[in-house]
Amino acid sequence: MLNDKRFQAWKQVQAYKHDGKLHRQWSPAFLVEETDRYWALASRMSSVIEADGRRWMTKEPAIFILFKKEWMNVIAMFKESGGICYYVNVASPAIIEKDVLKYIDYDLDVKLYPDLVEKTLDEKEFAHNAKLYGYDAKLMKVIENTEKKIVRMIDRHEFPFQDETIEKLYQEFLDRNQPISDP
Repeated sequence: MLNDKRFQAWKQVQAYKHDGKLHRQWSPAFLVEETDRYWALASRMSSVIEADGRRWMTKEPAIFILFKKEWMNVIAMFKESGGICYYVNVASPAIIEKDVLKYIDYDLDVKLYPDLVEKTLDEKEFAHNAKLYGYDAKLMKVIENTEKKIVRMIDRHEFPFQDETIEKLYQEFLDRNQPISDP
């Protein structure tokens, strides 16, 4: 029974820092879709463990898009007040290793609120860590270009910044995870 596809559909996500140290990890989420471009995971809520041992729970259902070749990942959170909030991490492309999805977090984030207000976050943390970890010129250029690309993608409503697509992914998660009922 452990070889059943349902058991293989749950994946853990881990974020690392540039020096290779674990930064944050989430409880397993359900793999709703995998393409040659990304993994799409869904959860009703997640337990999060920080590198310093702090634990907390996410509050909203979410879809987590981890790109395989893009220097970003996106958490689309369904807000109780309505709408979807997109939290974009500038990060290395994700890899999968022993059923765990992993990426390096480069601190710079972009948030798109349900009212379509966009905000760049954590610029001071990014500048501090760029010095601390010695990001080279090539990496700095990749991060700068990625931030610009994210803004263009948001402006053009490109995937994954499409509420309808995110809602369909979440509905698929719900449909595939219904309780078993007696016949």
